[in-house]
Amino acid sequence: MTYCVGMLVNDGLAMIADTRTNAGVDNISSYKKLHVTEVPGERIISICTAGNLSVTQTALAMVAEGIKMPGHDDIETLENTPSLFRAAQLVGYALNQVRKEIAPSLEADSLRVSASMLLGGQIRGGKMGLYLIYAQGNFIQCSADTPYMQIGELKYGKPILDRALRPDTPMAEAVKLGLISFDSTIRSNVAVGAPFDMVVIKRDSVHGEQRRIEVDDPYFKDLGRRWSEALANAHRAMPAPPWLEDNSGRPQISVVG
Repeated sequence: MTYCVGMLVNDGLAMIADTRTNAGVDNISSYKKLHVTEVPGERIISICTAGNLSVTQTALAMVAEGIKMPGHDDIETLENTPSLFRAAQLVGYALNQVRKEIAPSLEADSLRVSASMLLGGQIRGGKMGLYLIYAQGNFIQCSADTPYMQIGELKYGKPILDRALRPDTPMAEAVKLGLISFDSTIRSNVAVGAPFDMVVIKRDSVHGEQRRIEVDDPYFKDLGRRWSEALANAHRAMPAPPWLEDNSGRPQISVVG
C-alpha cells in the first residue's frame, strides 16, 4: 500500500508520495513513487504511482520509450506531448495496456493488478493541472471544488484536507496540510512510511523544487508532535456531552451490571 497526494491551489501545485512497498510483514522495502519529467523553461510533469509496482513501473517505462497512440504515427513521450491533457491520455493508455497484458498471469497467482496514478504539472503556454488516472486508462481532473487528489491509503489524511485546504490556501500552508495528512496516515497504517518525496511547482514557473523528507526530518517530527498536541488541547477545550452531566455540571457516572 502507499499514499500519494496532489494539491492544486492558486499559487501552484504540490505533490507528495511515500516510498514504502509492502509485500507482507517480512517483505517491506522502499521504491520511489514520485517521478518528475522536466524540460527547463518548457515543461514540468510529475507523476505519483500507487498499486501494483510492476504495473506502474512498466507503464512508466513504456511512456519513457515513447508510444504511438491509436490513429497517430508520431511517437509521443512526456517530453514532446503537446498538452497536459494529452500527457494524461498517454499515461492512461500505457497503464491500461500493461494491465491488460499482464493481468491474466498475475491474477492466476492471486496477485492484485490494481494501479492508479496522479499526473500534474504545466507546459509553457498551457494551464497548470492535476489528473487522477485509473488502471482502465480513464481519468478525472482536479477542480476548485476539491483542490486535491489522493491515491492509495487515502482515508486517514482526507478529513484534514477536506476541512482546511482551499484554492486560495497559500502554498506553504498547503504543503503543511499535506504533511499533516501523511503524519495522520503513518500513525494509523504501517503500510505507509517515510521517506516521502515531494515536488512543489509554482504556477507559470515551469519549474519544480524537489525534496526528500526522511523519517528523522526535524520539521516533520515537530509538525507531527504539534499536531497531536493541538488535537488534544482542542478536544479538552470542547464542552462535554450535556446528557452526561448532572445539574452541577459534573459528568454523570452510571454503573452497568
